[in-house]
Amino acid sequence: MTVFNDIDRVISTFNVETIADSRKEILKPLVDFIQLKVNTKQDIRINFICTHNSRRSHLSQTWAQTMAHYFNIKNVFCYSGGTEATALFPMVAKTLENSGFKINKISDTSNPVYSIKYSDNSHPIIGFSKKLDSYFNPKAFFAAVMTCSQADNGCPFIHGAEKRIPITFEDPKAFDNTPQQAEKYQERSLQIATELFYVFSQIVS
Repeated sequence: MTVFNDIDRVISTFNVETIADSRKEILKPLVDFIQLKVNTKQDIRINFICTHNSRRSHLSQTWAQTMAHYFNIKNVFCYSGGTEATALFPMVAKTLENSGFKINKISDTSNPVYSIKYSDNSHPIIGFSKKLDSYFNPKAFFAAVMTCSQADNGCPFIHGAEKRIPITFEDPKAFDNTPQQAEKYQERSLQIATELFYVFSQIVS
């Protein structure tokens, strides 16, 4: 399915051979969850969870929704949440913009709300920081993907989740206010994107 040209160019650079076999094993439960839902013609709900719902969970939500569209996997609904609400970190929005996403800040508060678009005719992703059990997120029949080790360790049980899947990523926050910040956010975004490209490329619809 069509995504914006700049995003398409980024996706064309992905090489799943760079993903270690050990990492593919970590990704397999998510592949299996999506495939089961496709086979049984059920909606696919995935909630990406991190401590502050400010960086990795938003990158994961955005790229997962984009990859579902790219591979034409229907009825995929991606969400994100945290063990606490803070704000979507501005560098995350900038990093996604640099990969071709069209981003519009629709509410400029201490916890801004962003519209994130990956194609002209698809519903935008609504990005803002929220707790994992927010009214905005699903209450049942979803996979909870733990994108950071703190949330993974701190939330042994996610109410309503059918499946809890730890797929953790290093936090680019470690490079905030350093000369490497933009580079490291881009590196983490592309790692997440490549791994989710692999996940959705495995689905037989």
